[in-house]
Amino acid sequence: MTATMPGAVGAPLARLEGPEKVSGTARYAAEYPQDDVAYGWVVQSPVPCGRLDAVLADPLADAVAVLWHGNAPQLTAVEDPELAVLQSARISYRGQPVALVVADTLEAARRAAQVLQLDITAEEHDAVLRTDHPDLYAPETVNPGYPTETTAGDVEAALATAPVSVDVTYRTPALHNNPMEPHATIARWDGDDLVLHDSNQHPSGVAATVGEVFGLPPERVHVITEHVGGGFGSKGTARPNAVLAALAAKVTGRPVKVVLPRQAMFSVVGHRTPTVQRLRLGAEADGTLTAIEHVAYSQTSRLYEFAEQTAVTTRHMYAAPNRRTAHQLVRLDMPTPRWMRAPGEAPGMLGLECAMDELAAELGMDPIELRIRNEPAVEPEGGTPFTSRHYVECLRAGAERFGWSGRDPRPRQRREGDWWIGTGVAGASYPTMAQPSTARVRALDDGTFEVAIGAADLGTGARTILTQIAADALEVPAERVRIRIGDSTLPKASVAGGSSGSASWGWAVTGACRELRSSGQSEATFDTTEQVQQQETEGRHAFGAHFAEVRVDAVTGEVRVSRMFGMFAAGRILNPRTARSQFLGGMIMGMGMALHEEGVLNPAMGAWVNHDLAGYHIPAHADVEQIDAAWLDETDDQINPMGSKGIGEIGIVGSPAAIVNAVWHATGVRVRDLPVRLDKLLGSA
Repeated sequence: MTATMPGAVGAPLARLEGPEKVSGTARYAAEYPQDDVAYGWVVQSPVPCGRLDAVLADPLADAVAVLWHGNAPQLTAVEDPELAVLQSARISYRGQPVALVVADTLEAARRAAQVLQLDITAEEHDAVLRTDHPDLYAPETVNPGYPTETTAGDVEAALATAPVSVDVTYRTPALHNNPMEPHATIARWDGDDLVLHDSNQHPSGVAATVGEVFGLPPERVHVITEHVGGGFGSKGTARPNAVLAALAAKVTGRPVKVVLPRQAMFSVVGHRTPTVQRLRLGAEADGTLTAIEHVAYSQTSRLYEFAEQTAVTTRHMYAAPNRRTAHQLVRLDMPTPRWMRAPGEAPGMLGLECAMDELAAELGMDPIELRIRNEPAVEPEGGTPFTSRHYVECLRAGAERFGWSGRDPRPRQRREGDWWIGTGVAGASYPTMAQPSTARVRALDDGTFEVAIGAADLGTGARTILTQIAADALEVPAERVRIRIGDSTLPKASVAGGSSGSASWGWAVTGACRELRSSGQSEATFDTTEQVQQQETEGRHAFGAHFAEVRVDAVTGEVRVSRMFGMFAAGRILNPRTARSQFLGGMIMGMGMALHEEGVLNPAMGAWVNHDLAGYHIPAHADVEQIDAAWLDETDDQINPMGSKGIGEIGIVGSPAAIVNAVWHATGVRVRDLPVRLDKLLGSA
């Protein structure tokens, strides 16, 4: 066997599917040719609460079928009630699918939907999250199973006697997943078997769930997900478009394509809940924290309890003897929140890291020094040792790279023409996780190896990374590895989410390749379930430090981000090229959270009024001026065979807080209600 030195892991290998994507030959879910395909158009509720009594279709419209709860086939109830589409008269939110029009063309389906008459009995609705809502409650757990509340010591007593303290409330708006490729499905029944070309982050999971909905075992649902144009968590589970397409295909006997329009992305596929976060910090005069309290309020729908774990990140960041974290949730007549990049950590770290900045200002202390002074030796709440923690090194190395030395901590001290200039810092942490997965490897007659695993590549480079991992485990060049992913008939893999994909799938691939070599056989399969279940779940995190420089127009309040820099400690970096893209993408998404993205609620309508990318702003190229990321050479041999940590989400964790803190440093204005719009800064000149 040929030795391969240096190894493939760690090399900046270009994405294997890159040529297909840039040449337009990579096929996404809606692009697979089908004979006699029909098109489905989702009809959404125009009211946030009520009952659909009847549907009247125009006989002159060219609809093949109009499905609603009055005529749709009965489905099996599953854990996610959002998948019980067209099964009930009850309307739980504005935008909920209430009917599906099927026609020979997309244009005919859309036109028939426009003239469809809905007989609806509207009812009073409640759409506003507030901290004095009478229906607030503490959920039994928050995602993905953390305790709702944790306490240690006496927070009230510590705050009462703390020489320095802050008591601040931060608010984040609803944020909406908007991957370039919207949710899309082509469904076709081959006899009693169902074939789905579906855009998702978990082919085997979608096969299992949709199969349950239609009373089929998972092996009779074939989900194909070769390429995915982004997901950010919103495609982690089966969504209504998959069930609707399968329903329509069953009724019409034809393949049916359902592609959600951009407008539907703001209601049907999930979003990040708005949050209200109260943080109280107490400290000695030297900056030693004596108390931390983080209480988070968020919302969910009437249909499904989704409890964002907003305050959980505070349990891991800083030492303090007295501490409390808690969550309060309220059910509203609004769409169900779902997973969105760095759920919990992204909004939670915004609150914590801005509060730390405010405490540093009260103390008259450098904000980096305050963070370093409160570095814990072990998990602050459980006492579990960290497998590795290099947060302080990220702060120090990042500060040097960014040019933090000599910064005047006072706000409004630097002005160039009409621009106030400021800099900010914030910490970042994200859990390091692995989930059970299975991989198979075969030695082929031509000297190559086929590695198969039912993973999904959202555009992050998973296909490339797994090839590199397999090459090293087999001790062959990467060119001799053929990777197969994106198909539910392949060995079962975990979801592409929670920054766990590379660790979970890479672990299984490594095991299968090692098994092949040791056994001398031509095929080997490896299941990581037992190893993953034996792992400790605490004390495993990636860390980072974000730095931002902003300038704020003294006349107009316009904010520009002049520089962003992130320094990370995320275990072994498997591919520096794809890793850098991940880090920068997360940081740019953080810029959007700080300055641009905002679901604007109309309480009277029970809906967000912005529902496309003209009204819902995200950073464009012109918004990103100078941005860079770097990482430490971190070794952690306790987490998985590769020593890698997840990097998909830590880029967005902390980057919004760094920008918000920089805006304060520039202007002296604390904006605690995101996003930082210019109208909130007017008058600061």
